[in-house]
Amino acid sequence: MALPQTEAVATECSGIDTMPEVAVLARVLAGQKAAVAAVESAMVPIADAADMMADAMRNGGRLIYAAAGSSALMAIADGLELGGTFGIAPDRIRLLMAGGLPVDAAMPGHTEDNVSEAEQAAKHIRHGDVVIAVTASGSTPYPCTISDLAKKAGARTIGIANNAEAPLFATSDIAIHLPTPPEVIGGSTRLGAATAQKAALNMMSTLMGIKLGHVHDGMMVNLLADNAKLRKRAAGMVATIAGVDVARAQACLQASGGVVKTAVLLAVGVEGAENAEAMLDTAQGNLRAALTAHGFYE
Repeated sequence: MALPQTEAVATECSGIDTMPEVAVLARVLAGQKAAVAAVESAMVPIADAADMMADAMRNGGRLIYAAAGSSALMAIADGLELGGTFGIAPDRIRLLMAGGLPVDAAMPGHTEDNVSEAEQAAKHIRHGDVVIAVTASGSTPYPCTISDLAKKAGARTIGIANNAEAPLFATSDIAIHLPTPPEVIGGSTRLGAATAQKAALNMMSTLMGIKLGHVHDGMMVNLLADNAKLRKRAAGMVATIAGVDVARAQACLQASGGVVKTAVLLAVGVEGAENAEAMLDTAQGNLRAALTAHGFYE
């Protein structure tokens, strides 16, 4: 019986343990490139997933990432960055990992089979949420169980897997198949499969942020500026977008309470933070739409 794609061994890696160091690294890099290339075939469902995620954010829902093992590490990395990059509140994101989030280097494999743990985690999922379940094999019990129960609870579901016809897809409103080639080390899905998952998750959340109006000309205008580096970045964004000097940008940021979008509107001449915030509310948080309404773009 043929092995699933995620369990097969790449034929070009036969004898890899006897190769020179640079040749080994070349094989590993080639595997990573091939994994990223595999994502291209899933552009349409990835775009659909981003739209679903943005809709949940607009309507009070939450994004819930569910996975086990290395797939969970990819999902967690995406979810944890949404606050800093797009200003999404932590209570709008939940991270469900089989066995719990790691606090050390111990990540036992048996937790992915814990259906009862998945059932407990799924009890908190509600209508309006979007569940993003990630599993290389597409059959891992923990995320598959959560996806199934989430759908029954009225949540919408996105499934990401690297094998075709994955059982996970049966409960996925949007199925994202990432057809990565056999791994350089057979079955080690922390390599190519995980790289493809990370790329797909990044694409989904980035497009979501753009749809929500949190990106303007490639700048993260809804970021949480909670350290010196980000405060400097925020001032630079206000100065660039509004076409003012840094001193003016910093003054507007102070007047806005550190909110970049509001500060930009103040910098282009909107009178008062309350008026700027009202304009943004009317524009559903989209800075470009608010600037257009003000006459900044003609």
